[in-house]
Amino acid sequence: MNITESESNYNSLENMSVADLLTNINKEDQTVSIAVQKVIPQIEALVNQIVPRMQMGGRIFYIGAGTSGRLGVVDASECPPTYGVEHGVVVGIIAGGDTAIRMAVENAEDDANQAWEDLQEHIINHKDTVIGIAASGRTPYVIGGLKEARKNDILTGCIVCNPDSPVAWEAEFPIEPIVGPEFITGSTRMKSGTAQKLVLNMISTSVMIQLGKVQGNRMVDMQLSNNKLVDRGTRMIMEMLQIDSPTAEKLLKTHGSVRKVIDFVMNQG
Repeated sequence: MNITESESNYNSLENMSVADLLTNINKEDQTVSIAVQKVIPQIEALVNQIVPRMQMGGRIFYIGAGTSGRLGVVDASECPPTYGVEHGVVVGIIAGGDTAIRMAVENAEDDANQAWEDLQEHIINHKDTVIGIAASGRTPYVIGGLKEARKNDILTGCIVCNPDSPVAWEAEFPIEPIVGPEFITGSTRMKSGTAQKLVLNMISTSVMIQLGKVQGNRMVDMQLSNNKLVDRGTRMIMEMLQIDSPTAEKLLKTHGSVRKVIDFVMNQG
């Protein structure tokens, strides 16, 4: 039996008080960061392969089903506003298409051919990277996508929560945070999902930093898509240039990003 499907360490959950439920869930969650810490070398190895490919114009594709697929979509969708990259540089593909983001699509994950068909819609090539996400490590949709990607000389990685899984066998750079049994037996949206989210954060953040999308500790290329981000950008410029708020905001709205403001001022100097 897969570890992700093994019996919970807790029983009679329906008889626990709310306080006990929350305490025990939190106790389990605290083990996740330790599991992720153990796979940092695996994450590093994959990131070091991704960065030079993206410097040549490559992209990252996440493929997954259910919770795993949704996590990939979330990470991909947050890259453009956070780092100012174009939509399509990091792409989340979920079995069953966009409908599956909000509701289950029956049998979508069982089609071993569909992921490659979905990837081909993006004219995927050897500069790109495909990362399969599957808590169980045995999702046919992900296995098939990784297998075809490797046949076509495309870099492959995966994030799975069982050791030596079929998904990991198909990936050149497997990442395997083993978080153990879930609080509710088999509910991999819990610890496994949290581990996958942490790893995705680490991959996309470290890649974007390596690509120069961060200066110091600031998101200087973030898109100004709402008032909160305009305010954040204004504060960044105030701090970096030691100027007042109205001047900083005017510069930001004129040039469109914190980086462009800083570059403009530096060139003026």
